[in-house]
Amino acid sequence: MAELKEADAAQLHQEDVDIKRGDGGDAPSAAAGQTVKTEAAADSDAKPSTTTCERHVSIQTKLEGLEGLVDLNGAGRKSCPLCPEEKFKACYSHKLRRHLQNLHWKVYVEFEGQRMCICHLPCRHLKPSSSGDQASGRHVAHYHCVVCSVTIARKTDMISHLKRHVNKGETEASYSFSSDLPFEEPAPSGQAYEIMKELGTNVQLLPNHTTPQKSDTYFNRKMKTNRQLVFCSLAVLAEERNPLECLDAFGATGIMGLQWAKHLGNAVKVTITDISDTCVKMIKENCELNNIRVDGGSRGPRGPDGAGGEVKGAPVATVEVVKMDANVTMHLWPFDYIHLDPFGTAVNYLDAAFRNVRNLGIISVTSTDTGSLYAKSPNVTLRHYGCHIVRTEYYKELAARMVLATVARAAARCNKGMEVLLAVALEHFVLVVVRVLRGPTQADESAKKLRKLIHCQWCEERVFLRQGNMVDGDYNTLPCNCHGSLPGKTAVQLGPLWCGPLFNTGFLRRMLSAAVKHSMDDIQPLVKTLICESDCTTLKSFVHGPSALTNQVECGVVIKTLQSGEAESAGAEPSDVMSSPPAAKRKSGEEPGGVVKKLKSEASLDHPPFYYSIHRHSIRGMNMPKLNKFLQYLTEAGFRVSRTHFDPTGVRTDATLEQFKSVLTKYSVPTYSTAAAAATATSAQSGVSAEKTE
Repeated sequence: MAELKEADAAQLHQEDVDIKRGDGGDAPSAAAGQTVKTEAAADSDAKPSTTTCERHVSIQTKLEGLEGLVDLNGAGRKSCPLCPEEKFKACYSHKLRRHLQNLHWKVYVEFEGQRMCICHLPCRHLKPSSSGDQASGRHVAHYHCVVCSVTIARKTDMISHLKRHVNKGETEASYSFSSDLPFEEPAPSGQAYEIMKELGTNVQLLPNHTTPQKSDTYFNRKMKTNRQLVFCSLAVLAEERNPLECLDAFGATGIMGLQWAKHLGNAVKVTITDISDTCVKMIKENCELNNIRVDGGSRGPRGPDGAGGEVKGAPVATVEVVKMDANVTMHLWPFDYIHLDPFGTAVNYLDAAFRNVRNLGIISVTSTDTGSLYAKSPNVTLRHYGCHIVRTEYYKELAARMVLATVARAAARCNKGMEVLLAVALEHFVLVVVRVLRGPTQADESAKKLRKLIHCQWCEERVFLRQGNMVDGDYNTLPCNCHGSLPGKTAVQLGPLWCGPLFNTGFLRRMLSAAVKHSMDDIQPLVKTLICESDCTTLKSFVHGPSALTNQVECGVVIKTLQSGEAESAGAEPSDVMSSPPAAKRKSGEEPGGVVKKLKSEASLDHPPFYYSIHRHSIRGMNMPKLNKFLQYLTEAGFRVSRTHFDPTGVRTDATLEQFKSVLTKYSVPTYSTAAAAATATSAQSGVSAEKTE
């Protein structure tokens, strides 16, 4: 094959020489040469499989295929099929076999089962010599790409080149017809897809689904916890009102909206929107894969295919897929539940979300820009969230309160308040779930919970400033004495941050019930930890029955669920209970289900802000007690205490840092005493063994 390519190249070169020599006199020969080229091009277009589909001889699947290029069993000297004669002279079979194994096969690059061996044939241009004479230079060893047939010299460059093909969704099958045709689709339909199943829902994934910069249909397997938490919060809201209009503002593969529709059924009306044609097409294919009908409603463009497609058999649910910008969708139609999960920060979509969300609806916001949230990029934090923060031991809770402060400001601009139901900050994301309370009074109440934080940079003690206080003359606000014993300013002002509670116990208990109902075993320990953290207790008594779902106090309102049959609970009158609001958009003067009575929230029931890390404040030379034992010691000392999901070594308590350290010091044991006790026990054991020997 290499000899044929060399002959074709020599023929084309001779034709170019003849054309240049013509200068008008040899016009017939030039025209004939052009005719030959045109006919060759026509033949290549008519039969693409005979020219463009053939791989280079250096691309093999097994070593036997490479050795099969030469008859190694025959007698006589033989030449290497991948080396020119001047580089490797003809030799006997045993030497040629070692040459193929050690030089060409040993340094291959593998891609999708195909192994690209190194090639020394004159496929590339000659590398010029030091004198500039190209003819006297040497041939460059190279690899032939199995996807696009390009030649690359270095092995590392070829590996990077193949990774770029994968990120673009290009595989060997993409070039199976002709290399001259433009590449339109990232992967042909029915090929190069990966089927992934999560929570009983199947979705198709492109090969580059893990690279959001190169793929519209981004999918992150590590966000499974986030998707399940959002699902449980929606399931809780579906118990209050029916039917429920919910929006997945950034569909991508559509897995979140498909899970909603498949498991909640007629209780929800799911709308999935995305601005990308590729995403909309894949969402519709995933709907067909899960036997879900795509509704051809009247909400604007329906994507590249127009009306929704039909599924075979009876569909299990119906979803609405809209190709539209998320901000436009939220401005045009009202929703009861909105989930925002863009790639990065969600601050650009908060105003549109609060613009048209219904009263007592829920907005969940997932932020994945952990670099700015966790104080790694303070300049970006200031631009996006308008907050000044530094890296602290409680940086994850600081990030959650910063996102909540941004959400509260966006709600206040629309004359709406909010009540926080859930705030979770893990390694890859920060999730906040809030309930929307309509009215300027509620907006003022939420705005009052935005305060500055005083943080000591020496001992990391912290306290929220009261409204109107200044940091310069108010160092005594901090319980520590670092400002008096150390020179200079020891405290910094952070924020503004959300100073209210981060959890709602009643809502979390119903989320736990929904997790048990839908067999979400992965998030049940996390939700139980959140319930204990919300109550600031170490007790782990949970009720999953209907009694736990009746008349939960949320958002300062007694919420009556659809499953409860009685309106009276805990002294609440029937008029104090919120009934299920209608699905249509309400007028500003109407109250859902009659009179909604605001209950007085007891500040003592709110969990204390922030937490302390037991490892951060351990005493050098002392062995601190086990974490569960230390929680017991703090409880015996009269403090409220619980563990926190933000930090596995963190302790949430209402004790000050000085009180925290005093209890830790009291029950810590010096290291030398532990070593002496261990040595005494070892000596005693050796003495007993010696007596037995005697």
